Amino acid sequence: MPDSRFSRRAWLKTAALATTPVLLGTLPAPASEAASVAAKTPALTAAEIAAVEAALGKKGTYVEPQATHTTALPRNDLKVTIKGEPVPISLGFGGWVALKHTLDGKSAMLMSDTVLLQEEVNPLMSAALAQGLEIGAVHNHFFYEEPRIFYMHIHGMGSPAELAQKFAAALKDSKLLPANQPKPAVATTPAQPGTNAPPSAGPPTGKELFDLPALDKLVGYQGVVNGPTYKYTVGRADLQSIMMGTEMTAAIGLNSWAAFAGKQADSHIAGDITMLEHEVNPVIKVLRAHNLEVVAVHNHMLFDQPRMMFLHYYGRGPAAQLATGFRAALDQLGKGKSPAGVPMKH
Repeated sequence: MPDSRFSRRAWLKTAALATTPVLLGTLPAPASEAASVAAKTPALTAAEIAAVEAALGKKGTYVEPQATHTTALPRNDLKVTIKGEPVPISLGFGGWVALKHTLDGKSAMLMSDTVLLQEEVNPLMSAALAQGLEIGAVHNHFFYEEPRIFYMHIHGMGSPAELAQKFAAALKDSKLLPANQPKPAVATTPAQPGTNAPPSAGPPTGKELFDLPALDKLVGYQGVVNGPTYKYTVGRADLQSIMMGTEMTAAIGLNSWAAFAGKQADSHIAGDITMLEHEVNPVIKVLRAHNLEVVAVHNHMLFDQPRMMFLHYYGRGPAAQLATGFRAALDQLGKGKSPAGVPMKH
């Protein structure tokens, strides 16, 4: 493309027809319905995906129904505690970067969530800006964690290959870059010399630590095991969200999630609820009623239509009790109508 630099003016000219919300029913909706929403986005080509993975130095995941390529950026170099208790990085200390085409196929968007120590925030911010990328948000996701962690959302517009190259260049001095991360630990212990004993099993995973069928029944979705954690990710199939001519779906960050760590009887839960503005306080109310702590309410994106808000929460207790609170929050989404921008009277 002749000029793929980030341009709000160009976006406003080309995306005007794509910014009206389309209601598709209430949440939850079947995966097939969510897939049909995203089918308009042109697919990334094999060559584009290869260029992205070469630039980032890591294989990613291509979610074909959402035409989105995502690369996980976990901070495996960190050891994190909450209230002095060690927690796995997969509870919520893993960042990501995702790319997809705009609806018209003339450009692409990069969106990321980067996990940073306090002293890393502004150096990466300057490095991203120097590459022509932009900052959408900086915020916390947790209370009580050590070391103190912040999350910065970086976005940009251009071709997939150049966006990945710019993002990698911004990360070159950061622990976020896959090449700068420690190698994964070996999952099994070799047999001792001189014995016929088989290698011992690795540490228990979420499959052994939690009653997955019971949790799935409570939440109404099937989660994914990620090492010692079990995580649910739920998109907003009840609406269409457009940012800078790009359809925002679960794979590029428009989702509610819940991650469980610990064990069934004594679990941590951490997560995020994606809300329209009029849903914010109903969600807060129901989370507090279920004794879940609200730790942040903020934006992740700029220029999104309709305006989306994100709430981060944390809780501790039996996994079934925590899952019931997450489900109750999901039940607040897709209800009622927005007050059309009318502020609450005081």
